[in-house]
Amino acid sequence: MHNPPADAAARRAASPLVCYEVDQLPPSNLELYQQARDSMTRVAEITVPPRDGKTFEVPAGSFFRIVSVEGSQVGDLNLWNARDLSERFFSGKTRQLHATHVSTGDRLWSTLPGLRPLATITHDTLDWYGWDDDGGGVHDVIGTRCDPYTNHMLKGVDYHHCCHSNLTRALVAATGLPPGEAELHVHDVMNVFMCTGFTRDTHQYFMKASPVRPGDFIEFFAEIDLLGALSTCPGGDCGSSHSDDSTPCYPLRVEIFEPAEGALRGWSSPQRSGYSGSHGL
Repeated sequence: MHNPPADAAARRAASPLVCYEVDQLPPSNLELYQQARDSMTRVAEITVPPRDGKTFEVPAGSFFRIVSVEGSQVGDLNLWNARDLSERFFSGKTRQLHATHVSTGDRLWSTLPGLRPLATITHDTLDWYGWDDDGGGVHDVIGTRCDPYTNHMLKGVDYHHCCHSNLTRALVAATGLPPGEAELHVHDVMNVFMCTGFTRDTHQYFMKASPVRPGDFIEFFAEIDLLGALSTCPGGDCGSSHSDDSTPCYPLRVEIFEPAEGALRGWSSPQRSGYSGSHGL
C-alpha cells in the first residue's frame, strides 16, 4: 500500500453529494394509484415452484403482487417491455435514482435509450424493516442474481437452478427463443424480499435471513405492458446458503389485479426518453 500524501485527511473530508436531484423526476402518480387500488379485483395468479422460474404478463394500468405463501423465500425479478425485450429493467439506474433498496413510491426504470418507469411500487408490507444494525435493508437492487457461471468458478460444479438459469428457462418457455438467445435477455434483478447490505469493514456484499413471512407481499403498478419473470431463489431466505438443493425453499405467488373502469382517468403510459439520440454526431 502506498503512503498517504500530506493532504490525505483533507481529501477524505470532501463533502458527499447526492448524484441526482430527484425532485426533478416526473411525478409518480402515487396518489392516483392508491385510489385505484381500492377498486381493483384479482384477475389471475401464477405460482412459481421452489428453485424454478415462471413468466407472467401484466397489461399497462394493472397491478401485480409478489406474495409469500408458505415460508420465508426470496425472489429474483426481471421485467421487460412486453412488445420489445430490448427495453428491460435497469437496476443500476434505479439504484442511482432511488436507493440500494426500494419500497413504496419508488419506480423500476428501463434501460437506455428508453429510460422510463416500467413499474411503480404501490404497497410493501415489509416497509417497517428500514435499516438494521448491520446496515441491511430489504428489496435490493444491488445484487445481480445467482448464476451457474459464478457457481462453477467458485465451487467447480454445474448447478442448473441458479436464478439466472431459472429465468432463462422461463423466458424460453414463454417466447420460444433458443436458450442461447433467451439468456442474453436475462438481466440484473430486483431481489424481492432479500435482506442485504455491505459489511462495514470490508464493504463486501452480504445477505442475511429475509424477514418475509407468509402473507407478506410487495405490489407494483404496471406503467407499460410488461412481461415479467420471477425465480424462487435456491438460497431460500438467503440466511444460510446459496445455490444448492439442501436449503429449505418455498413457492412464491404472483397475483394480477385490474382496477375498476375509470379509476385511472387521465393516466397514460410514460413515453420513452425525449433525448434526441444524436450523441453530438
